[in-house]
Amino acid sequence: QVQLVESGGGLVLPGGSLRLSCVASGFPFSSFTMAWYRQAPGKERELLADITGDGHITYPDSQKGRFTISRDNAKSMVYLQMNNLKPEDTAMYYCKNWNIDYWGQGTQVTVSS
Repeated sequence: QVQLVESGGGLVLPGGSLRLSCVASGFPFSSFTMAWYRQAPGKERELLADITGDGHITYPDSQKGRFTISRDNAKSMVYLQMNNLKPEDTAMYYCKNWNIDYWGQGTQVTVSS
């Protein structure tokens, strides 16, 4: 049974940083591309980054610069380092197995002064 559990969200001041974590289970983690998405209220879910099992990373053009995805296959974890956060980054953040249609509960990030 696939499980994805995100953590690390919270309330942060503009310009601050957060590191999101996601622990995965129920599939051979190192064999799958993992991705981070976010969804703000009233907006569509948005792809932030993806990383293959062997570490090849892709960022959409709209996301290059402030977010960094990484993974630890030994721990079945994927991370998202977010720097210089802005109020418009406020959203629910999700990790996902690229090939499996399953979403965890997400972790809320709120950027506000």
